[in-house]
Amino acid sequence: MIQSPCIKLCTIDARTSLCLGCGRTLDEVAAWSTFSEARRAQVMAELPARMAEAGLSLPVTTTAAG
Repeated sequence: MIQSPCIKLCTIDARTSLCLGCGRTLDEVAAWSTFSEARRAQVMAELPARMAEAGLSLPVTTTAAG
């Protein structure tokens, strides 16, 4: 299974263009299954700082799909 930060709360913030559920961009969500494991890990590591910088809260839960 592909590790993913998706928590099935898919709402894009109009101000930041980030998903409020996971912090990814639409491009990242769309390409997630094509990313290497290393690229997915890199994006996931960036999410907390990305959301904090945008003034948004990142949920802590991760799932195996999305």
